[in-house]
Amino acid sequence: MDLRIATMEDVPSLNALIAASARALSEGFYSPPQIEALLTHVFGIDTQLIADGTYYLIHEDGESTPVAAGGWSARRTLYGGDQAKAGEDSRLDPLTDAARIRAFFVHRRFARRGLGRQLYTECERAARAAGFRRFELMATMPGEPLYAALGFSVTERVDAQLPGDVIVPLAKMEKRI
Repeated sequence: MDLRIATMEDVPSLNALIAASARALSEGFYSPPQIEALLTHVFGIDTQLIADGTYYLIHEDGESTPVAAGGWSARRTLYGGDQAKAGEDSRLDPLTDAARIRAFFVHRRFARRGLGRQLYTECERAARAAGFRRFELMATMPGEPLYAALGFSVTERVDAQLPGDVIVPLAKMEKRI
Protein backbone atom coordinates (compact mmCIF):
# COMPACT_ATOMS: atom_id res chain seq x y z
CA MET A 1 0.00 0.00 0.00
CA ASP A 2 1.25 3.45 -0.92
CA LEU A 3 0.43 6.64 1.01
CA ARG A 4 0.72 10.00 -0.72
CA ILE A 5 -0.63 13.54 -0.58
CA ALA A 6 -3.88 13.92 -2.52
CA THR A 7 -4.10 16.24 -5.52
CA MET A 8 -7.04 17.98 -7.18
CA GLU A 9 -6.96 15.29 -9.88
CA ASP A 10 -7.88 12.76 -7.17
CA VAL A 11 -11.13 14.51 -6.18
CA PRO A 12 -13.51 12.38 -8.33
CA SER A 13 -12.03 9.08 -7.10
CA LEU A 14 -11.93 10.37 -3.51
CA ASN A 15 -15.61 11.34 -3.66
CA ALA A 16 -16.40 7.84 -4.98
CA LEU A 17 -14.42 6.32 -2.08
CA ILE A 18 -16.27 8.52 0.43
CA ALA A 19 -19.67 7.45 -0.88
CA ALA A 20 -18.77 3.75 -0.92
CA SER A 21 -17.18 3.89 2.54
CA ALA A 22 -20.01 5.86 4.13
CA ARG A 23 -22.74 3.64 2.72
CA ALA A 24 -21.02 0.39 3.68
CA LEU A 25 -19.45 1.21 7.05
CA SER A 26 -22.35 3.29 8.39
CA GLU A 27 -24.79 0.36 8.22
CA GLY A 28 -25.95 -0.49 11.71
CA PHE A 29 -24.95 2.95 13.02
CA TYR A 30 -27.14 5.21 10.91
CA SER A 31 -30.37 4.72 8.96
CA PRO A 32 -30.34 4.95 5.14
CA PRO A 33 -31.89 8.46 5.26
CA GLN A 34 -29.20 9.60 7.71
CA ILE A 35 -26.42 8.17 5.50
CA GLU A 36 -27.80 9.84 2.37
CA ALA A 37 -28.23 13.17 4.21
CA LEU A 38 -24.61 12.98 5.38
CA LEU A 39 -23.44 12.24 1.83
CA THR A 40 -25.47 15.14 0.43
CA HIS A 41 -24.82 17.81 3.05
CA VAL A 42 -21.67 16.90 5.00
CA PHE A 43 -19.38 14.24 3.51
CA GLY A 44 -17.20 15.09 0.56
CA ILE A 45 -13.81 16.53 -0.18
CA ASP A 46 -12.78 19.79 1.42
CA THR A 47 -10.53 21.02 -1.36
CA GLN A 48 -8.81 23.42 1.05
CA LEU A 49 -7.13 20.37 2.64
CA ILE A 50 -5.83 19.33 -0.76
CA ALA A 51 -4.63 22.88 -1.50
CA ASP A 52 -2.88 22.93 1.89
CA GLY A 53 -1.23 19.54 1.22
CA THR A 54 -2.76 17.98 4.36
CA TYR A 55 -5.07 15.36 2.83
CA TYR A 56 -3.65 11.91 2.15
CA LEU A 57 -4.74 8.83 0.31
CA ILE A 58 -3.65 5.23 0.30
CA HIS A 59 -3.86 3.02 -2.77
CA GLU A 60 -2.78 -0.51 -3.52
CA ASP A 61 0.59 -0.92 -5.17
CA GLY A 62 0.20 -0.39 -8.90
CA GLU A 63 -3.39 0.87 -8.61
CA SER A 64 -4.56 4.48 -8.84
CA THR A 65 -7.94 4.15 -7.10
CA PRO A 66 -7.70 5.10 -3.42
CA VAL A 67 -8.77 2.56 -0.80
CA ALA A 68 -8.42 4.95 2.16
CA ALA A 69 -8.14 8.69 2.69
CA GLY A 70 -7.93 11.16 5.54
CA GLY A 71 -6.16 14.26 6.66
CA TRP A 72 -5.61 17.04 9.13
CA SER A 73 -6.10 20.76 8.98
CA ALA A 74 -4.68 23.95 10.41
CA ARG A 75 -7.97 25.69 9.51
CA ARG A 76 -11.05 26.52 11.61
CA THR A 77 -13.49 24.16 9.85
CA LEU A 78 -14.05 21.13 12.08
CA TYR A 79 -15.82 18.89 9.57
CA GLY A 80 -17.62 18.76 6.24
CA GLY A 81 -16.76 18.92 2.57
CA ASP A 82 -16.89 21.93 0.26
CA GLN A 83 -20.69 21.75 0.13
CA ALA A 84 -20.88 22.34 3.92
CA LYS A 85 -18.61 25.40 4.03
CA ALA A 86 -19.46 29.07 3.91
CA GLY A 87 -17.05 31.97 4.08
CA GLU A 88 -13.36 32.15 4.85
CA ASP A 89 -11.64 29.22 6.53
CA SER A 90 -9.00 31.04 8.56
CA ARG A 91 -5.84 29.49 9.91
CA LEU A 92 -5.50 28.21 13.45
CA ASP A 93 -2.74 29.27 15.86
CA PRO A 94 -0.73 26.18 16.87
CA LEU A 95 0.12 27.79 20.22
CA THR A 96 -3.51 28.09 21.30
CA ASP A 97 -5.68 26.05 18.93
CA ALA A 98 -6.09 22.36 18.22
CA ALA A 99 -5.45 21.12 14.69
CA ARG A 100 -8.32 19.19 13.10
CA ILE A 101 -8.44 15.55 12.05
CA ARG A 102 -10.63 15.48 8.95
CA ALA A 103 -12.53 13.16 6.65
CA PHE A 104 -11.17 9.65 7.26
CA PHE A 105 -12.76 7.09 4.94
CA VAL A 106 -11.77 3.50 4.18
CA HIS A 107 -13.25 1.21 1.55
CA ARG A 108 -15.15 -1.70 3.12
CA ARG A 109 -12.79 -4.29 1.60
CA PHE A 110 -9.86 -2.65 3.39
CA ALA A 111 -11.51 -1.82 6.72
CA ARG A 112 -9.82 -2.90 9.94
CA ARG A 113 -6.42 -3.44 8.33
CA GLY A 114 -4.64 -0.51 9.98
CA LEU A 115 -5.07 2.00 7.15
CA GLY A 116 -6.87 4.53 9.37
CA ARG A 117 -4.06 4.25 11.90
CA GLN A 118 -1.48 4.71 9.12
CA LEU A 119 -3.25 7.88 7.92
CA TYR A 120 -3.49 9.16 11.50
CA THR A 121 0.24 8.58 12.10
CA GLU A 122 1.09 10.71 9.05
CA CYS A 123 -1.34 13.43 10.19
CA GLU A 124 0.14 13.52 13.69
CA ARG A 125 3.70 13.72 12.33
CA ALA A 126 2.82 16.64 10.05
CA ALA A 127 0.74 18.52 12.64
CA ARG A 128 3.52 18.21 15.24
CA ALA A 129 6.02 19.53 12.69
CA ALA A 130 3.69 22.53 12.20
CA GLY A 131 3.77 23.18 15.96
CA PHE A 132 0.38 21.76 17.01
CA ARG A 133 0.07 19.86 20.29
CA ARG A 134 -3.63 18.99 20.25
CA PHE A 135 -6.18 17.56 17.83
CA GLU A 136 -9.95 17.98 17.68
CA LEU A 137 -12.38 16.17 15.43
CA MET A 138 -16.05 15.49 14.90
CA ALA A 139 -16.57 11.74 14.72
CA THR A 140 -19.39 9.85 13.12
CA MET A 141 -20.66 6.87 15.10
CA PRO A 142 -18.80 4.34 12.87
CA GLY A 143 -15.60 6.39 13.22
CA GLU A 144 -15.71 6.85 16.98
CA PRO A 145 -14.20 3.42 17.83
CA LEU A 146 -11.14 4.12 15.66
CA TYR A 147 -10.55 7.49 17.26
CA ALA A 148 -11.04 6.08 20.75
CA ALA A 149 -8.45 3.38 19.95
CA LEU A 150 -6.08 6.19 18.85
CA GLY A 151 -6.46 7.86 22.26
CA PHE A 152 -9.15 10.46 21.56
CA SER A 153 -11.77 11.24 24.22
CA VAL A 154 -15.34 12.40 23.65
CA THR A 155 -15.82 15.98 24.87
CA GLU A 156 -19.35 16.53 23.60
CA ARG A 157 -22.21 14.63 21.96
CA VAL A 158 -23.87 16.58 19.16
CA ASP A 159 -27.05 16.03 17.16
CA ALA A 160 -26.49 17.57 13.73
CA GLN A 161 -29.72 18.86 12.20
CA LEU A 162 -29.57 18.30 8.43
CA PRO A 163 -32.07 19.39 5.78
CA GLY A 164 -35.19 17.26 5.55
CA ASP A 165 -35.46 17.11 9.36
CA VAL A 166 -32.73 14.48 9.52
CA ILE A 167 -30.89 14.36 12.84
CA VAL A 168 -27.47 12.67 12.93
CA PRO A 169 -25.62 11.96 16.18
CA LEU A 170 -21.92 12.89 16.17
CA ALA A 171 -19.19 13.05 18.82
CA LYS A 172 -16.71 15.89 19.27
CA MET A 173 -13.39 14.35 20.38
CA GLU A 174 -9.93 15.60 21.29
CA LYS A 175 -6.44 14.37 22.04
CA ARG A 176 -3.10 15.83 23.09
CA ILE A 177 -0.30 14.94 20.68
